[in-house]
Amino acid sequence: MEYHPLTKAIRIQTERTHEMEHSTPMFLTSSFQFENAEDMRAAFADETDDNIYSRFSNPGVQEFTDKMCALEGAEAGYATASGMSAVFASFMALLKAGDHLLACNSIFGSTHTIITKYLPKYGIEYSYVSADKPEEWAAAIRPNTKMLYLETPTNPGLDIIDLEAAGKLCKEHNLIFNVDNCFATPVNQRPVEFGADLIVHSATKWIDGQGRVLGGVVVGKKELIKDIYLFCRSSGPALSPFNAWILSKSLETLDVRMERHAGNALSIATQLQNHPQLNWVKYPFLPTHPNYEIARKQMRNGGGLFCFELKGGLESGRKFLDSLQLMSLTANLGDTRSIASHPASTTHAKLTEDERQAVGITPGLIRISVGLEYADDILNDILQALEQC
Repeated sequence: MEYHPLTKAIRIQTERTHEMEHSTPMFLTSSFQFENAEDMRAAFADETDDNIYSRFSNPGVQEFTDKMCALEGAEAGYATASGMSAVFASFMALLKAGDHLLACNSIFGSTHTIITKYLPKYGIEYSYVSADKPEEWAAAIRPNTKMLYLETPTNPGLDIIDLEAAGKLCKEHNLIFNVDNCFATPVNQRPVEFGADLIVHSATKWIDGQGRVLGGVVVGKKELIKDIYLFCRSSGPALSPFNAWILSKSLETLDVRMERHAGNALSIATQLQNHPQLNWVKYPFLPTHPNYEIARKQMRNGGGLFCFELKGGLESGRKFLDSLQLMSLTANLGDTRSIASHPASTTHAKLTEDERQAVGITPGLIRISVGLEYADDILNDILQALEQC
């Protein structure tokens, strides 16, 4: 019988041991032993799928990876120690000196650093395109362009990029289509359905959902994942078995959690739209979002993030954060607990002022990661903090 991906996220499980446990045990071992020399030789020659060493593979890590592949509709995957190691591996395993990377300019700050500071050291060229000007993307493609990388919704401005159009562009020009699906999660958006070849995640965020562990994963086409696996097997950014156990269990509740996150976010964003202290409120499933129709086409719901711009700029941003009583100020998102952040002074502080302005990161921009608390409590905390601005 073929099951729905959401069922697979709950029921995919490592083969039971002789103890007949119901919940998967943790395989906290650095290596695995063999019955004889021939079995060991065959494993190292890649003639079998036997586990050798937990930097290469581990039953618990594989369980988490298999669940992510089921949710994303991908052929294969590899789990990493963090989201950034997944992003980096997706670049370094597949790009070489002389290649050109085309990327959306609205991306996570650390990804921007990798693209602009480190990839050029290896002779890899890059160009940025605007998230809100997809009609200009084709003109940015060069003869040596090999990959298109983007996030949607974007970080932190929550712009929505048309995955179908981007997928068609990649197919026409034979580009690897690489999508960071962290903000949407695979229960809300499946980039592979629009032609994505690779999907990367920071599992630290919504996938864990409780701010407990770090993790990352990249899934996609089998032939591409093989190169990524070989790169990671040698360079070592492997997900720990303990973190894999946590993340695998977290996937069992991802769907119901995201429904609550999204419901809270839509309700609160709707009620803040006309607040006198705000210039605007942006959430993918608000009809006022400039890419609302695209969001409705490719997303199941709007996710758990919204953002707004305070009229008082930087000073108001500081007052707002300092006045919060319930919400957390922390370098994370996707938690059960609501989180407020000021991207211009934190996650995107290393961008120049011009670079921030180009992607809409103004001094008054506040990003809210909506938790699972009672929605009115989150809203009231925001309202009382706005009164102090």
